[in-house]
Amino acid sequence: MTDLNSALPGADDISRVVLGNGITILCRTNFNSPSVVLRGNLPAGSLFDPDEKHGLADFTASAILRGTKTRDFQAIYDALESVGASFGFGANMHTISFGGRALAEDLSLLVGMLSDGLRQPTFPEEHIERLRAQYLTGLAIRAQDTRDMAELVFDEILYADHPYRHSGDGTPETIKAITRDDLAEFHQNTYGPRDMVLTVVGAIEADDAIAQVEEMLGDWENPAQPPKPTVPEKDPLEERVQRHHAIAGKSQADLMLGFLGPKRLDDDFMAASLGNSVLGQFGLMGRIGDVVREKSGLAYYAYSSLSAGQGPGAWYVSAGVNPANVEKAIDLIIKELELFINNGVTEEELLDCQTNYIGSLPLSLESNSGVASALLRIERYDLGLDYYRHYPDLVRAVTLDDILAVARKYMELERLAIATAGP
Repeated sequence: MTDLNSALPGADDISRVVLGNGITILCRTNFNSPSVVLRGNLPAGSLFDPDEKHGLADFTASAILRGTKTRDFQAIYDALESVGASFGFGANMHTISFGGRALAEDLSLLVGMLSDGLRQPTFPEEHIERLRAQYLTGLAIRAQDTRDMAELVFDEILYADHPYRHSGDGTPETIKAITRDDLAEFHQNTYGPRDMVLTVVGAIEADDAIAQVEEMLGDWENPAQPPKPTVPEKDPLEERVQRHHAIAGKSQADLMLGFLGPKRLDDDFMAASLGNSVLGQFGLMGRIGDVVREKSGLAYYAYSSLSAGQGPGAWYVSAGVNPANVEKAIDLIIKELELFINNGVTEEELLDCQTNYIGSLPLSLESNSGVASALLRIERYDLGLDYYRHYPDLVRAVTLDDILAVARKYMELERLAIATAGP
C-alpha cells in the first residue's frame, strides 16, 4: 500500500457500528490535534414540508437549540462558549444536519447537546418569533438578489412538477403561516433514530466515542418516525424554456442555464465531474470562464457546476453579466457547450484535471472536519469504507470517450432551461 493510501481513511482505521435503534456511528481517531469533530444527519429534510408550509423543516432545525427541557437558550450558549465549542443544526432537501467541534474532553457536551435537541426541544415562543423575523428579513434580501432569484427560477423550470422545484427556505407567506405547534409536531413526527448517521473524528479512541453516543442516544425511539421519502425520477424538458425574473433598479443580471444531470451513484458521475471541471471549474473557471469572462469580457463571473445527489441532478452554467449583455453571454455559453458536446476534452485537459483531483484529495482530508464530511458521504451513498483508497484509480479510469459520451447524454441543447434575473 502506498504512503498516500495509508494516510487516507479506510476500513482498517474507520470504526463503524449500528446501534439497536438504527443509528449508524462512524469514527476515526486522530491524535495529531487535541480537538474532536461531531457531524451527522437524519432523514427529516424539506421533502417532508407540506405545500402550504414550505420552510418548516429548516425553521424546525433552526429552532431546536433555542431551548430544551434541560437548558434555556442562554445556558446552551454559555455552555458551548465557556469551553470554546460550537454546535448547531441545519436542514436541506433530504436531511436535517448537525455538527460541531470541541476539545476531545468536551465531546460529551456535544453529544449531550445533540441528545437534548433531538429528544426534548421546547420551541420557546419568543425565540420562534425572533427566528421568523430573521427568516422574513432573509427572504426580503433574497428577493432583491439577482443571483438567488435566477437560481430559484432555474429550479422551477428544470424541476417542474417535482419536489426539487421548491426552496427549503420557504416563502414569506409560508413562513408567516408556520406556528410553534407546527414546529413541535414536525419534530415529533419526523425526527427519529432510524437511518440517522453520526461521525466522530479526532483525538479520542473510537470505542470511547461510540460508548458516549450509545449512552446518550442508544435508547432513543420514535414509533411515529416515517420511512425515508422516495424521490421520483424526472424527465428532461420537452423543449427549451427561458424565463426572466424582473427586479427593478439592478445594475447586474444573473443567469443560470443547464440540464438534468447524473445522480451521485450513476456510473457516469465521475466522467461528468471531470468533464465539468474542464468546462467550467479548473483554473480560472475552465473553458466557460476563459471564453465568457477573460476573452470576451461579458461576465463578472462565469462557471459551470454539477449538482449530484440522491435524486435527479443538475448540470448548469452560472454567470453574472451587464444586463445589456445577457443574450450575448447566453449565445456564447451555448456555443461553448456545442463545442464540448461535439469534441469533448483534450488529453491534456483531462490529465490536468485528473492530477488535480488526485493531488487535492489528501488536502481535503487533512482536517478532522474534512474526514467527518468524507465519512458521511461514504455512508450516504454506500461507497464502502475503502472508497478514498480506491478514488485515484476511479479518477484515472475515466477516458476521453467517457467524457464525450456523458456530455452527449445529458447536454441536449434543445431541452435547455434558461433562467435570468435582473432589471
